[in-house]
Amino acid sequence: MNEDAVLPAGIAWAIIGGFSILWIWVGWWLGRKNDTLDDYMLAGRKVGMGFAVATAMATWVTSNTTMTAPQLAYQLGIWGMVGYSLGAVGLLLFAPLARRIREMMPEGYTSGDFIRLRYGNTAWRVFLVISFFYSLGWLISLGMAGGLLINALSGIPYAYGMTVIVVVCTLYTVFGGLKAVIGTDFVQTILILVGVIILAVLVINQVGFDAIHDSMQAKRPELLNLLLPASIMFLFNNLFFGVGEIFHSNVWWSRAFAFAPGVGFRAYALAGLFWLPIPIVAGLIAFAAPALGINVPSPDMVAPLVAGKLFGLTGAILVFVVVFAALASSLDSVLAATSDLIVKDLYKGHFRKDASQAELRKAAVWIILGLGALTWALSVPKMATLGSLLHFTGAFVASTIWPIAVGLLYRRGSGALATAAMVLGTASGLYAYFAIGFYVAALVSAAVSMLVMLLAFTGEPTFDWATLRGARQKGHGENS
Repeated sequence: MNEDAVLPAGIAWAIIGGFSILWIWVGWWLGRKNDTLDDYMLAGRKVGMGFAVATAMATWVTSNTTMTAPQLAYQLGIWGMVGYSLGAVGLLLFAPLARRIREMMPEGYTSGDFIRLRYGNTAWRVFLVISFFYSLGWLISLGMAGGLLINALSGIPYAYGMTVIVVVCTLYTVFGGLKAVIGTDFVQTILILVGVIILAVLVINQVGFDAIHDSMQAKRPELLNLLLPASIMFLFNNLFFGVGEIFHSNVWWSRAFAFAPGVGFRAYALAGLFWLPIPIVAGLIAFAAPALGINVPSPDMVAPLVAGKLFGLTGAILVFVVVFAALASSLDSVLAATSDLIVKDLYKGHFRKDASQAELRKAAVWIILGLGALTWALSVPKMATLGSLLHFTGAFVASTIWPIAVGLLYRRGSGALATAAMVLGTASGLYAYFAIGFYVAALVSAAVSMLVMLLAFTGEPTFDWATLRGARQKGHGENS
């Protein structure tokens, strides 16, 4: 049990139980009319502006924002906090690409569809390995964050809290598919925004900027150093990491396909602007730790520990609700999007090429259940801190930025070149991760991948854009 917990376990269980029932009921209710595979996987391809902004916003406000941003602020100082806010750049840059994706692939399902049609089977399979590895890392980080949050605030054992959030999100995603994910995201976005605003006001009023600055100057002066090399490297590394996460992940591609025509650009642009200040507010909470004299046993626990001590029972409940909503809004999205990739690109693309829509619909349910079980099993040991686990995947995802950008915007570039960019980028990023530090893995990976893809501009444009419009009609694996 956590001796610093300020939220009684009974209240914590009541909150968990109430939200669990609500999310599962909403998932069931929204999923009642999921008659087709498009309904289940892509919410019928007609999501409107309000829900589109909410789901993009809520999905990006993850454990990585609410818990890892404070961890990095506590470890790397001001640039750790500000650097994390640059994750908004990924949403802003993806906005025009989302519009282009919807126009060029109106019948597409996954990011894998694009890579397969644009670059061929070898690049497609390399991309799938990267995507599955990243998705699994993200799922584990979300499961871990749920257990850490509940334990830090209430003393409920880590394994119990982690189990609850994984099980609940898995169940309502199974019942409702993407409709359930987007519907719950809308409610969760409101909870997150209101909660963050209240927390910001409480921190400023109860501690104050002067007290925070003076305490940090006396106890942790390195956190105020704007020339700290590791922090500066992290600033740029996180920029490329965030762009790589969004550009490659089927979480964001599936929404581009699900949003109604004309919605994608504005939805992603607005979500990026709304998301921008949230990591800064979350990081500010961590800066209060020295002023409050809190002993932080693990950096990824700093936010709930500070909030619990500073705000008391009411504040602990508020933080609990905000982060629980943020975790759920991301975990369900990753479960649904990863299931889509496995159903369409692995199950149908490699094993059941003649599978009917009804068969794929049933397979999606079992795959979501399997992903939930795997996430739970791998989250139990708590293998690493949230920050280190997440940024390990940065070496993989950053290598996909330039193959995707070049592939969507230009007719130049071959499958061999895209494959080389992803493989060499990932390998160099992993080397940098272990040889230098987590804060340069994505930066190095993106740089090497870019150098490789620049070779595309030495050749003539050869790709036919019309090929992308056959995403549904042209069977997966036809060129295998």
